[in-house]
Amino acid sequence: MAKQAKKRACDFTLLLATLLLVFIGIIMVFSSSWPEGIKKFNDGYHFLKKQTVAASLGLIAMLFFMNFDYRRLNKMSRFIFTIAILSGLLIFTPLGFSTKGARRWVNLGFTTFMPSDIIKLGSIIFLSSFLSKRKDDVADIKKGLIPVLLIIGVSCGMIYLQKDLSTTVTLGATLMSIYFIAGMKIPHLIALIGVASLGLVKAVTGEENAYRMRRIVGFLDPFANKLEEGWQSVQSLYALGSGGLFGLGLGKSRQKFFYIPEPYNDFIFAIIGEELGFLGAFTVVLLFLLLIWRGIRIALNVDDLFGCLLASGIVSLITIQTLIHIGVVTSSIPPTGIPLPFISYGGTSLIIYMSAVGILLNISRHVTTDRS
Repeated sequence: MAKQAKKRACDFTLLLATLLLVFIGIIMVFSSSWPEGIKKFNDGYHFLKKQTVAASLGLIAMLFFMNFDYRRLNKMSRFIFTIAILSGLLIFTPLGFSTKGARRWVNLGFTTFMPSDIIKLGSIIFLSSFLSKRKDDVADIKKGLIPVLLIIGVSCGMIYLQKDLSTTVTLGATLMSIYFIAGMKIPHLIALIGVASLGLVKAVTGEENAYRMRRIVGFLDPFANKLEEGWQSVQSLYALGSGGLFGLGLGKSRQKFFYIPEPYNDFIFAIIGEELGFLGAFTVVLLFLLLIWRGIRIALNVDDLFGCLLASGIVSLITIQTLIHIGVVTSSIPPTGIPLPFISYGGTSLIIYMSAVGILLNISRHVTTDRS
C-alpha cells in the first residue's frame, strides 16, 4: 500500500496556489523594497536577489518534503523538536544578535536565520505526534492537559524571550487549535483561553512593555496622534485607500518611500493594495482561501490521526498568521510586526512555510479523495 501511495499525485490546486503566492511575493518584495535597497545598499535589487535565493531553496525543500513520507516525521518528532528548541537557544549565545531592539536572529557567518520560524514548525510536528500517540488520554488532566501545556509553554516561552509577542500569540493559538482538534474538553479550553488572556494583558500592560500599550492607544484612534503611535496604521490606510479598485500600478506606490515601516515585510499587504488595488489584494486573499480550503480538505480525509493533526496545525499556522497580518494592515487589530506567509520578505520564513506546504502535499498523496 505504501508503494501505491507514493505513486499518487499530490494536491495540484494546493501546489498551484502556493507557487502563485510565492511568485506574487517575489514581485511585491522587489517593488516595495526598491527605495530602501537604494538607500541602504545602493542596490535596488538587493532584497529581490535574497528573496529569489530563498524562494529557490524553499522550492527545493518543498519538493523534498512533497516526496518524503510524512509518517517518518512521527518517529523523528522528538529529535526535530529538540533541534528547534536548541536553535532558539542559539540566540542567547555570541551567535545571536539584535536588530531594532529585539534579539531574534542567529548569525552563522555565511548566513543568518530566525529560530522562531523553525520552532513553529518543529512544535507543530512534535505536538501532533504526542497527541496522536495518546489519543485515549487527550482529555485526561495528568496524561493529556499538563504535558500539552508544558509543550506549549516551552515552545511559546522560547519565542516570548525574544520579545516577539505577535509570533508567541500566533504559535500559541496554532498549538491550541491542534489540541482542540485532538479532542480536548471544552471546560479546559475555556480555562486555557482565560489564562492566556490574562497573560496577554500582563504582557501588554507591564511597565517594561509600555510601547505595546502605546500601540493599543494609537490603534484605538490612529488619526488622533498620527505622527506618533498612530503613524503605522494611518500610513497603511493611506496606502490601501489610494489604491482604489485597480491600484496605482505595479511599482508606483508612494507609501513605500519611507512612509510605511518595513513595506516589504510587516506591511507588504498595504503595498499590494496600493499598487494592485482592491482587485489585486482580493486575488491574494482568494489564493490564501484556496490554500486553506485544500489544507482543511486534506486534514479531513487523511486516514491516520497524526496526518490529520499535522495538516490541521500547518493550515492553522498559515491561517492565523495571515489573519493577523491583514488585520494589522487594515487597522483591524493593534499594529505588530508579523510577515505575510509566502509573500513578505524573509528567507527563513519563506523556506519554512514552503517546507510545511511540502509536508501538506505529501499528506495529500495519502488521501483517497480527488487531488486535482
